Amino acid sequence: MSRRALITGITGQDGSYLAEHLLERGYEVWGLVRGQANPHVSRLRKHIGDVQITTGDLLDQGSLISAVERVRPDEVYNLGAISYVPMSWQQAELTAEVTGMGVLRTLEAIRVVSGISPSRTPDGEQIRFYQASSSEMFGMVRETPQNEKTPFHPRSPYGVAKTYGHYITQNYRESYGMFAVSGILFNHESPRRGAEFVTRKVTLGAARIKLGLASELRLGNLEARRDWGYAGDYARAMRMMLNQGTPEDYVIGTGQTQSVRDLVEFAFTSVGLNWEDHVVLDERYTRPAEVDLLCADPKKAREQLGWEPRVTFEELVSMMVESDLRLLSESVRPEDEPFSPDHW
Repeated sequence: MSRRALITGITGQDGSYLAEHLLERGYEVWGLVRGQANPHVSRLRKHIGDVQITTGDLLDQGSLISAVERVRPDEVYNLGAISYVPMSWQQAELTAEVTGMGVLRTLEAIRVVSGISPSRTPDGEQIRFYQASSSEMFGMVRETPQNEKTPFHPRSPYGVAKTYGHYITQNYRESYGMFAVSGILFNHESPRRGAEFVTRKVTLGAARIKLGLASELRLGNLEARRDWGYAGDYARAMRMMLNQGTPEDYVIGTGQTQSVRDLVEFAFTSVGLNWEDHVVLDERYTRPAEVDLLCADPKKAREQLGWEPRVTFEELVSMMVESDLRLLSESVRPEDEPFSPDHW
């Protein structure tokens, strides 16, 4: 029999790539959404294929229990979150509830449905849980590169919420013997990334200017450095983590960094433009507390999972620019794309 997976955040970038990957592996894939009327569901099915939907909300414990009872999954992937970091300062409480407490509620749903308690630990096959942790938990980094043992110092409400989610996953693993793991994923991008994220903002900006639809692109800090990879590669790592013999956490990244300036220069060069003629620095896009450098040490994932990234930074940016040129040439607005930034 095929394995059954339940994905929260299925209408987001990561959820869509994970759904595709699992379907290719013969899984029965379910997605958790807040309402059947969500317009992104029909678009998701059109692009991804045979995905089944159940309703539930990371803010509502009862709905999550009902969803797990209905689906009876072998694996649960919690990708749902308010994931745009700058927004977390504007909606700090909601970010904590969805991105942090939502993890607890999902774990509790699995625990309750499975009948697990302090006096009754899992026996035999159990529901396996994946938590989408984030490199933003490292924040003001203590060492470079960052690995599974690097201390956390988050610098945003989003990073703080993700840190809570990471630790509560670890706690349920240790307290109840649950198969619960966290993937500490560094920045991963794709043509499906929301238009508000800096990578997509840059590739859309370069495409718009190339097509004569805009003349400038406003950005904040160009010196921040990130470890950028391809979201499709990272979806493979999620499944690998849940198919190990023992539950462990893994850092997933490329081990290489580029600055936002590097990103901008490569994107504009790829369409034959000089970025300095079009990019305007705007302090409104600077974070209240910046994260200057994030770089992964993916040695553990490479050695234990056999995972390696397949798409290079240059290939990723080229892929995104080419996709945005096609998108804009077809007069499709980024906000009409099938993969929603509001995916919790």
